[in-house]
Amino acid sequence: MKPFCTAGKFLFDKERSEVRGLAVRGAGATVFTSGVGFAIQMVATIVLGRLLAPADFGVVTMVTTFSLLLTSFGLNGFTEAVIQSQEINHRLASNLFWINTAVGLLLTLGFAGAGSALAWFFHDSRVANASIGISASIFLSSVGVLHLALLKRAMLFSEVSTINLIAKVLQVVVSIALGAAGWGYWSLVVGILVYYLVISGEAWRLCQWVPGRPQRVSGTTSLIRYATHVYGHFIVNYAGLNTDNILVGWRFHADVLGFYKRAFDLFVLPANQLLSPVGNVAVSALSRFRADPVQFKRHFLDVISIFAFLGMAISGDLTLVGKDMVRVLLGARWEESGRIFTFFGPGIGVMLVYGTHGWIHLSLGKAERWFRWGLVDLAFTLSLFVLCLRWGPVGIAVAWSVSFWILLLPAFWYAGKPIQLGIPATLTAIWKYVVASLVAGISTALICSRIPTITSLSGLQGAGIRSALGSALFGALYLMVVVILYGGFAPIRQVARLSREMLPQSWSLKLSRPDEAAPASRPCAVSEC
Repeated sequence: MKPFCTAGKFLFDKERSEVRGLAVRGAGATVFTSGVGFAIQMVATIVLGRLLAPADFGVVTMVTTFSLLLTSFGLNGFTEAVIQSQEINHRLASNLFWINTAVGLLLTLGFAGAGSALAWFFHDSRVANASIGISASIFLSSVGVLHLALLKRAMLFSEVSTINLIAKVLQVVVSIALGAAGWGYWSLVVGILVYYLVISGEAWRLCQWVPGRPQRVSGTTSLIRYATHVYGHFIVNYAGLNTDNILVGWRFHADVLGFYKRAFDLFVLPANQLLSPVGNVAVSALSRFRADPVQFKRHFLDVISIFAFLGMAISGDLTLVGKDMVRVLLGARWEESGRIFTFFGPGIGVMLVYGTHGWIHLSLGKAERWFRWGLVDLAFTLSLFVLCLRWGPVGIAVAWSVSFWILLLPAFWYAGKPIQLGIPATLTAIWKYVVASLVAGISTALICSRIPTITSLSGLQGAGIRSALGSALFGALYLMVVVILYGGFAPIRQVARLSREMLPQSWSLKLSRPDEAAPASRPCAVSEC
């Protein structure tokens, strides 16, 4: 794809009539590749959990807790700025590229130099070496941010999803190979570098754009301001998402942090595989309806209803069978992670729904409001961490689940104020799925506890059988309660209909030259090019 014509105008902005179809197909691609990525991640978790010690994961977690904050500069900020901007051109994109790359280089050098300080803080000399190795990922990420953003603005989400999948596969292969060769925590470090190298390299290959020299261009300052607010929210959100690692690592050291991190990774895996990939698709699509609040709200509520349907089912099931599932997947020595994960389970579904409120802020161009809400979120979550740290990793897991439930409605109230999206509309979209999950979960627990054949099962095989039986029973009861509450199969048909729209054409968008893409694009006029 060559994103700009000779006059510098972007060639692939879509008309509103095209947005829904492109968004659905883009979501289909991201969900499909996310599902494959989920399977790959599970394989990696199982295999690496047997090749590496908990302390190896703990050391890398101590470093990535800080490095990922810097790696995400630009990726969270300039990406959204490019996607939602009413107009983008070659000169403006070039300015953003050079700013992002320069900051990425400075952050790389700074983080490499900070390795010894991190090693002192965590009382572990291995942290210094891991910090130097992982620091290169910051620069590798920065050089591909604008190319990925331009692909997303053109709504070529299937291509972006493929890039992410290829990078994940190669990361896992390299990490497993080096782990089997006895590289310890270095196998994870090298895998991280491979991931970002592939992401940026493939982005340059698919988006055939060479940035021009930086120059004064109208609109640069406003986009930087927007990106700054987005990244500001990311920082405060990231602080909330990673302070738990810092507290557990500082208070209980690497082994306990390794157990906690495995449980936390499984907790956020559904969000990473569903919420994060669909987020860019949703922002890109919803921003086209910014001037039509009625259509905006209709499309948004449809989306969160589907997320609630899926999320509450996942949450209820994993709360019931999570401990056995972790034991089966990771082995008996990770049983402590399974115990911690049980307390994460009730927060999985509400986390998926809660995460969508940011799409409202971003697609309306209200990044500053998202940043302000992030400060509220951070203050509340950190308060819960401090209160619950006395109970160790389990207390932190409870704090996570409670925080999402308490903040859910206030977050949607604040995000929806500019378009009058009130709490009643949000509740209508999700409450029946919450009730269905509670009823199905309690019923499943009571039924299984009264069947001696199930409760007496032992060992890994017994844990696997309990997980399978519990999941099957919960799934059947959940769907039954949903049908009763809705007085029919409308929610199930809605998900099935959306799936049909997504899957058959999920790979149909092909990279093409501008003249070949004309029917699905709004190219600039001949006189302009």
